[in-house]
Amino acid sequence: MKTPFVTRDQLEAICQTYPTPFHIYDEAGIRATARAVNKAFAWNEGFREYFAVKATPTPQILKILREEGCGVDCSSLTELMMSERCGFQGEEIMFSSNETPAEEFVKANELGAIINLDDFTHIDFLKDTIGYIPETISCRYNPGGVFQLGESKEGFQVMDNPGDAKYGMTKPQLFEAFRKLQGMGAKHFGIHAFLASNTISNDYYPALAGQLFQLAVELKEATGADIRFINLSGGVGVPYRPEHPANDIAVIGEGVHKKFDEILVPAGMGSVRLCTEMGRFMLSPNGHLVTRAIHEKHTYKEYIGVDACAANLMRPAIYGAYHHITVMGKENAPCDHKYDVVGSLCENNDKFAVDRMLPKIDRGDLLVIHDTGAHGFSMGYNYNGRLRSAELLLQEDGSVRMMRRAETPEDYFATLVW
Repeated sequence: MKTPFVTRDQLEAICQTYPTPFHIYDEAGIRATARAVNKAFAWNEGFREYFAVKATPTPQILKILREEGCGVDCSSLTELMMSERCGFQGEEIMFSSNETPAEEFVKANELGAIINLDDFTHIDFLKDTIGYIPETISCRYNPGGVFQLGESKEGFQVMDNPGDAKYGMTKPQLFEAFRKLQGMGAKHFGIHAFLASNTISNDYYPALAGQLFQLAVELKEATGADIRFINLSGGVGVPYRPEHPANDIAVIGEGVHKKFDEILVPAGMGSVRLCTEMGRFMLSPNGHLVTRAIHEKHTYKEYIGVDACAANLMRPAIYGAYHHITVMGKENAPCDHKYDVVGSLCENNDKFAVDRMLPKIDRGDLLVIHDTGAHGFSMGYNYNGRLRSAELLLQEDGSVRMMRRAETPEDYFATLVW
């Protein structure tokens, strides 16, 4: 069972100042998650979680994570600029981009960020853009094929298709890239890879780590490169469905530790530091989209219309993604009504839930849509002229702070030239 981190009374009080829809985040939950991740990898000296800014590009949240020792993973110019304004600098920033415009490499280099090259051809492009190759550089690896973990002890099979992804270098390209970069002045190296998304398995990170650790040993033997860090990227997921078990980050950390001791330590690489980029794991459960039921419709199906729409949370529309819904004040009522919970866009996929069994919903009821703290607000857009909602922070002392105001029609028209 999923329980909101706010009560109905709290939300009704909040709505007196900030009308629905809005995104709200739990500061205590964010800090607790960051501390759990750091504890799980404390055995690795120099470990750092590089939070994926694209998941939740909200300055106050980035500042909280910086206070907890996290860095940031950026993939665009504006993400670099936001990170800089939040106080991140130097190796606190990992810049992992693809099809990268020149000005973005320039900005990343200006900030002293670790640049993670997505493609072999980007080596010359980077050199031509900034005039040299940084002494510390990283390369993204794509092993190709299909990644399959098999049945995990949680009962889920993890599969993804790296060979169909546009990211990263092949293994031969990676070896050639290391040699070329060495010849152009690079002295310290990192390896990065991402093989599967939103895995509900404590075995994914250890499996990925095993592959990357073995690759690092082979690269060192073949090129003599000084490999300083290995970035496991993201992919550690969250249980969007209440029946799915949550990942245990402590177990995951120990699984990676075992692979580290088995592969890197005997190869004389026990000083390699690890990095992660767990945007979803860090933030998804610590954010809710709060919306109010404003209409009901009885045709071929039963519909509940809410004041949020796919412009506030597009994952269900584009992926068919499941997000759990709690009808506030009716948490213990029987789920004996089947609804499509829908928004107002002129698109038939603007649905937060399809054929979902829920308690009877009345107009005026508040609905909490769970696990929207990552890839929620950040994927918003203005189709149909819909405006992006406010972002609020439930602070540790129980007070609420606005982190981003809701857009106004004036914002919508601000960039137009009449």
